[in-house]
Amino acid sequence: MNKVIIAIILIFLVGGGVYYFSQQNQNEQSVTESNIQMVDPDQFDTLAADPKTFILDVHIPEQTHIADSDVFIPYDKLKKYKDQLPKDKNTPILVYCRSGSMSREASQTLSSMGYTTIYDLEGGAQAYREQKVNVLIQPATQDLGTVVFGDVAKTTFTLTNNTPNPLNITKVSTSCGCTSATVEKESLEPYESTSVNVSFDPAVHKDDTDLGDLTRTIFIETDNPNFAKVIAEITATVVKE
Repeated sequence: MNKVIIAIILIFLVGGGVYYFSQQNQNEQSVTESNIQMVDPDQFDTLAADPKTFILDVHIPEQTHIADSDVFIPYDKLKKYKDQLPKDKNTPILVYCRSGSMSREASQTLSSMGYTTIYDLEGGAQAYREQKVNVLIQPATQDLGTVVFGDVAKTTFTLTNNTPNPLNITKVSTSCGCTSATVEKESLEPYESTSVNVSFDPAVHKDDTDLGDLTRTIFIETDNPNFAKVIAEITATVVKE
């Protein structure tokens, strides 16, 4: 009789332990999943436009990154290179790989490390590029703020060839002689980016033409007939001391 009672007690203890740990795992998984949100390419672009968002490529071997990515860390080395991740665990993190499998695992790892706001690009860079075939310059507008007449303000844009074909830049021009622009590379491989360096000198005309609130345009012409010209703008308020 004692043996039967002991056996029953053991069964309840073992069963209770299995149930407890099962519930713990489910709760942990629920918490982890609540920190991770799948996003499509359009949502990715919206989030990436916020300078507070940290963009992380985790694919191995290393691939050509989506424009404006902050860092590349292999999906299975996140804890090893945690010093390259944001110190603030509430920083929004956009994670992607080539097709989605590595970023899924990376997102789980980031959540276990305490990050609270994780966005995983559904379908990875492959899906993004299939949907986002274009040649684009980012950001569309750069605000130079207040520029003192006689000073030269400078800024940089990023031009990305987000197509499967090589791209040649055939001409760079601006809407006014007060603005000049150059590209660091005139030929881009598929999915490659280059910097567009812009200078704004409101005193170049030596008169009051370029005072007040101004908008100037940068034109980039290419040999891709579908994206023959891309445009960006700078804005500024020019004042005299």
